[in-house]
Amino acid sequence: MSVGDVAGLIAAIGFVLLVGLLALPIIKLGRVFDEMRRSIRDVTEHSTPILDEAVNTVAGANAQLEKVDVITTSAAQTAENASALAGLYAAALGRPVVKVASFTYAARQAFAGAWEKTKATKSAKKTAD
Repeated sequence: MSVGDVAGLIAAIGFVLLVGLLALPIIKLGRVFDEMRRSIRDVTEHSTPILDEAVNTVAGANAQLEKVDVITTSAAQTAENASALAGLYAAALGRPVVKVASFTYAARQAFAGAWEKTKATKSAKKTAD
């Protein structure tokens, strides 16, 4: 065996050791990739039902919002009708009621003034007698 053969044998053994040392991280990296693939599959399998539930929830919320919209529209129409009724009441009954109230106030004032004059006249007659 010559020196070249020994050097070749040492180089070959070193190369085998180097390949062996590099093979372990590559094998572990392969396991990591396998585990990642399983995790992604699990996430995909579990996320699909969640997304289906979310779609159903959003559809239900939209249906409820449509009902609320109908209720809001009805409430706005009711408020409009109440406003129109108040305007009609003010136009039809408001002015006559104000006139009657004014008349009764004026009549009370007139009768109160007349009553005071009558009292004053009776008091003056009693004092004169």
